Amino acid sequence: MSTYWFVLGIAVFTEIVWAMSLKYIQLHPSPWTIGGSFLLSCCNMALLSYAMRGLSPSTAYAIWVGLGSVGMTLGSAYFFKDPVTPLRLVFIGFITLGVVGLKLVSKAA
Repeated sequence: MSTYWFVLGIAVFTEIVWAMSLKYIQLHPSPWTIGGSFLLSCCNMALLSYAMRGLSPSTAYAIWVGLGSVGMTLGSAYFFKDPVTPLRLVFIGFITLGVVGLKLVSKAA
């Protein structure tokens, strides 16, 4: 696995934490939570940009968005008690399957 894939993985994790921070701001608004969210957003974009140096931009972005969505859905279910239905899990599985497919067919460094 190249450094670019590793950085993309960190970007995905940062994306999930950033998205979760938006909900957290709604529950606990303060300059610290807003500033933390802004900092996460900046780190997120920098990591994704770096990963795109060695990966196809379309593949990197699709994986970043897809896994970010999956992580946000699962994180929201755990931390914010969002409902988890069998149908939601099926569609999350489709997203995950698409991400795996993109990884398998990519010609990244």
